[in-house]
Amino acid sequence: MKICAQGFAILIVGSLVWASCKNNKMNPMTPLNINYPAAFVVNGEDNTVSVINTTTNQVSETIRLNDDNMNGNMDQMLMYPHHVYLNPDKSMLSLGVPGMDLSEKHGGGMAGMKGKFALLSATTGMITKVVELPAMNHNAAFSPDGREIWTSQMQEEGKVLVYDANTYALKSTVAVGKEPAEVTFSADGKVAFVANGGDNSVTAINPSTKAILKTIAVGINPVAAWTGSDGKMYVDNEDGKSISIIDVAKLEVTETIDLGFMPGMAAYNGDMKELWVSDPNGGKVHWWKWDEAMNMYMHGGAFETGAGTHAIAFKGMSAYVTNQAAHTVSVADVMTHAETKEIPVGKKPNGLVLN
Repeated sequence: MKICAQGFAILIVGSLVWASCKNNKMNPMTPLNINYPAAFVVNGEDNTVSVINTTTNQVSETIRLNDDNMNGNMDQMLMYPHHVYLNPDKSMLSLGVPGMDLSEKHGGGMAGMKGKFALLSATTGMITKVVELPAMNHNAAFSPDGREIWTSQMQEEGKVLVYDANTYALKSTVAVGKEPAEVTFSADGKVAFVANGGDNSVTAINPSTKAILKTIAVGINPVAAWTGSDGKMYVDNEDGKSISIIDVAKLEVTETIDLGFMPGMAAYNGDMKELWVSDPNGGKVHWWKWDEAMNMYMHGGAFETGAGTHAIAFKGMSAYVTNQAAHTVSVADVMTHAETKEIPVGKKPNGLVLN
């Protein structure tokens, strides 16, 4: 396991915040009314969620996870929330809360550090449940039927924990590779994938039986297998500076794209048949176009966003991109591949999801 000074600093800060909260009981949050198309942006450093109205492309609400939602209950304190997902009916949000900053680089969890996941109403912003985990996690994803919540444990002996989404009881524990990070599902919901950063592999799991279908070798330090609507999964290999493309039906890598930069995230646009990859160190998004004649992806170009480019999500002819170091979200035109607006949000925006 990787232990760093940053982790000790976080523990000290957490202790100070705990002491402050103990003496100053939080005021309860007034429920919101999010009845509009929205982008939910998780701001890791200030423990908030910015709600962007995607009709106006302005921040309409800010959910302060600790100040507004804790009600004096220290068990609900959330530090460095990371990625966010919606359940199938888009009524609930799930936040993965590793408890330390993963914005610059992913790796194994800190020894002794416990993670959490939190569930929030997607219409009121109210926290409905916080579950503490035995070890650090990366995300918490709803199963395709919405009945379960899957989360990894970033340990040398990697595990995926599966919880009941109604009772929050632990249902299953699946042994996977070393230091697993993101848990995702194929577009058809038939396969779950977890990227194992510690042994450069992706584990494919049957969501119904929890049986391991296959362990697939990919690039160096994979972070996630991102879902494509084309029957593929796009694995961002952080240290390998590459994308491994997995065919879901075959459960094998069919193509590897050498990037020349450390990827932040990969996102497939089915309408344009393009693969977008964020370049956090360059503050750019690169895009690749599928070439039917060559039967492979060809680099189309890149455009600038903000410093620390990370998550990408598509909505019609627009894309939303978080910029962690710039503390903004870029809106980009998918036709022209250009930024059209930059929206200030909270500190270190990481994951985002669109309703």
